Amino acid sequence: MKKLGLALVLLMGMLSHAQVSINVNIGSPPSWGPQGNDDSRYYYLPDIDTYYDVNQSQFIYDNNGAWVRVNRLPSRYRNYDLYDGYKVVIRDYKGNTPYSYHSRHRASYPKGYKGQPQKNRGNKPEKKDKPGKHKPQKNGPKKSNGHSDKDGNHGHDNHR
Repeated sequence: MKKLGLALVLLMGMLSHAQVSINVNIGSPPSWGPQGNDDSRYYYLPDIDTYYDVNQSQFIYDNNGAWVRVNRLPSRYRNYDLYDGYKVVIRDYKGNTPYSYHSRHRASYPKGYKGQPQKNRGNKPEKKDKPGKHKPQKNGPKKSNGHSDKDGNHGHDNHR
């Protein structure tokens, strides 16, 4: 009976260890990331000379000679469209400093680089209206008042 209990404890210990290591090693790629690259840790974004770390959900870029990690792109890239921009999947590097090969990446993938066509993992979100801004309402086709624009009337009553 004691052997069975010991075996059960050992088995549970191995299962809990396996679960922890799986959760630690797998990041969740962003919806704007390229499809079919779930095992890749880094993307290089040539248009903005920036890396993205899938495991940490962080952007990595050179800030005046110092590489920094941030959760959001810096304000200078606020208009950059991650869904439309090309993502180079870094397959040959697994460490913590992909910028160690920055000069090679920058030379191989200059700004404007487009490789094989890519499909994003998810759809681009629709833009929402900013608060305080109103869209013109669409009321359907305009109804005719019986006058054409050629007669100079333009729908106004002209009393002479």
